[in-house]
Amino acid sequence: MTNAARSVDPGQDTGLVDDGGEGLAVLATPYLVFLGDCVEPGYAKTAFGLRDWAGDKCVGEYRLPAATVSTGLPAMSPAEAKARGARSMVIGIANSGGKIPPAWVTALEEALAVGLDLVSGMHAKLADIPALQQAAERYGRRLVDIRKPPESLEVGTGRKRSGKRLLTVGTDCALGKKYTALAISRALADRGVDCAFRASGQTGIMIAGSGVAFDSVVVDFAAGAAEALSPDAAPDHWDVIEGQGSLFHPAYAGVSMALLHGSQPDVFVVCHDPARDCVLGNAGFPLPDIAEVIDMTIRLGSRTNPAIRCGGVALNTSSLDEDAARALMQRESERLGLPVCDPLRGGAEFEHLLDSCLAL
Repeated sequence: MTNAARSVDPGQDTGLVDDGGEGLAVLATPYLVFLGDCVEPGYAKTAFGLRDWAGDKCVGEYRLPAATVSTGLPAMSPAEAKARGARSMVIGIANSGGKIPPAWVTALEEALAVGLDLVSGMHAKLADIPALQQAAERYGRRLVDIRKPPESLEVGTGRKRSGKRLLTVGTDCALGKKYTALAISRALADRGVDCAFRASGQTGIMIAGSGVAFDSVVVDFAAGAAEALSPDAAPDHWDVIEGQGSLFHPAYAGVSMALLHGSQPDVFVVCHDPARDCVLGNAGFPLPDIAEVIDMTIRLGSRTNPAIRCGGVALNTSSLDEDAARALMQRESERLGLPVCDPLRGGAEFEHLLDSCLAL
């Protein structure tokens, strides 16, 4: 079984990640979360994801003086974190282009010098920076790059697999597909359902311990990677698969389509941020209506699973107060004829969504 096929639940402390086919790398936890000089909260989604879903694995955060973004974790230097048990420093930033700025290198070297591994989900590779490669060799530490696809991936086959699958899809990118998948996976496990969270991005991999970073996979093999991510399973087992991008995004629709065809979901949940009007980073493209996303997902997804259906809608209501959020959920549920919830608010709406997803 490849690492991409390993069943790892949120919070399970295996620390396994794919190292590109050369065997299994082990993420040494707990982490010190590095925020660099970040001033845009949207670029710190890896840091916030680790705080929210793997907080027990995070001892603190390390920020450069220019940074204005904070996770609220205790501030500490690499040496202080090492003294408190940290074993790795994780780059908690996912900036535009996935670059490692020269201004970070001294801080990254500092972490290696005190005995911490470096873990990165950036497109830029740690080992391609000579100063870090030399420091890692000097201090006997590891440079672990998450964004490396497994070797020997096959193209998608469309073959029906055993087990059950749920995929989160979105009206846009970066609006809650990972959080929704994690919340559903955790809630199903609490109900006694045999399930696993399947990570498709670098933050999810750091949280769960395994997965495939889909934005590093050659497009011809992306559907095959989705098949490998969620292999044959017991008939009553559920894989909850983290979605990527959006079928309606002018830049990222390709990865969304590959995940949809390769995952062959029995059920999908549409994720939406009601505070958005346009595609993130593409103001000329208005967001599609949720009903349009449901229709398109069923039409395209039925190519590899004719029985695909929508289990409900997950709204990111972080911009609304409690009363306004609940009222919106009710209106959208009546309009769409489906359960609508905010998984992070929980409540009866979320339980209704879970019931709907399980009702095969």
